[in-house]
Amino acid sequence: MAAGELLSEADRLALDKTIRLAEQSCRFEFSVYVGPAEGDDTRAWATRLHNRLVAPARSVLVMVDPTRRVIEVVTGGEVRRHLTDGEVELAVLAMSSEFADGNVLGGLQRGIAMLAEHARPQNTLHA
Repeated sequence: MAAGELLSEADRLALDKTIRLAEQSCRFEFSVYVGPAEGDDTRAWATRLHNRLVAPARSVLVMVDPTRRVIEVVTGGEVRRHLTDGEVELAVLAMSSEFADGNVLGGLQRGIAMLAEHARPQNTLHA
C-alpha cells in the first residue's frame, strides 16, 4: 500500500486492520493504493497494479489518486461473481462522500467494509 502523506502511521495501521477484517469476512484479498496514477488513463493504471497482485483473480484493488480526485476499484474474475458493478459504485460513492469531508481513512474503511460485505458468499440452504 502506498499512502503518501495523506495517511499517518496510525491511519495505516487502522487501514491494515480494516483490510484484514474484510479479507476474513469475504475470503478475498484487498489492496489499497493512495497516490498518483501514472499516465492519463487512471483505469489502465489501476488495472496494471491489480494484475501485479499475488492472486489477481481473488483480489480487489482500491486505487485513489487524490490530486485527480479519482477512485478506481478493480476486481478479479472470482470476485466479480459475488460483487456487482452497482455494489462497487455504492462503495465508491460512500468513499467519495467521506473524502469530500476530508476523511481519507474513514472513506477507505467504509468503502472496503462495504465491498467485503457485498462480496461475502451467501449462505444457501439446501432442501
